[in-house]
Amino acid sequence: MIKHVPNFLTIVRFIFIPFIIMALVLDNYLLALVLFSLSAFTDVLDGIIARKYNAISDFGKLMDPLADKCTQLSVLLTLTAKGIIPIWIIVTLIFKESIMIAGASFLYGKKLVVSSKWYGKFTTVIIYLAVVSSCIVSKYNLYHFDLYFYGLAVALAVFSLIMYINYFYRRGYLPNKEELKQTTFSEPKD
Repeated sequence: MIKHVPNFLTIVRFIFIPFIIMALVLDNYLLALVLFSLSAFTDVLDGIIARKYNAISDFGKLMDPLADKCTQLSVLLTLTAKGIIPIWIIVTLIFKESIMIAGASFLYGKKLVVSSKWYGKFTTVIIYLAVVSSCIVSKYNLYHFDLYFYGLAVALAVFSLIMYINYFYRRGYLPNKEELKQTTFSEPKD
């Protein structure tokens, strides 16, 4: 029974998303902060339970980071649409995540499920801190100290992307220069 709890918590995070968005849209930053924090807590909890009870599954490896990305990007899109954060933040993060999703799909097609690494998890934590900061700044009309977190999050996101590409390149999942040179394309015959 306990082996299903991490996957259940991942599904709960997906369910939280529209409620967090609605709270943000209605300017209820305190509720958004509470719901977002609960979502983050379930993220940490599902990882702890999965490792402690050896309940790591392919579903969890795939859906857990997807739940993170869906939560983060939908919240960041909402904050951008409300003018709380600049558009360059979401554009950069969507670009990075699009590459990550395309890469993960490519590797999943090779029957390889990509697990998150420490640098990806650290980036997620900083993004969560940035969103929490935005809720606090918006609720109490404070100086936008949240932008420092976003700057760090964007830098870490780029670093993470480079590290993931390097990780898979070194393990032979991505073609190297020699393999690309050996690949020839023939002219189509009429």
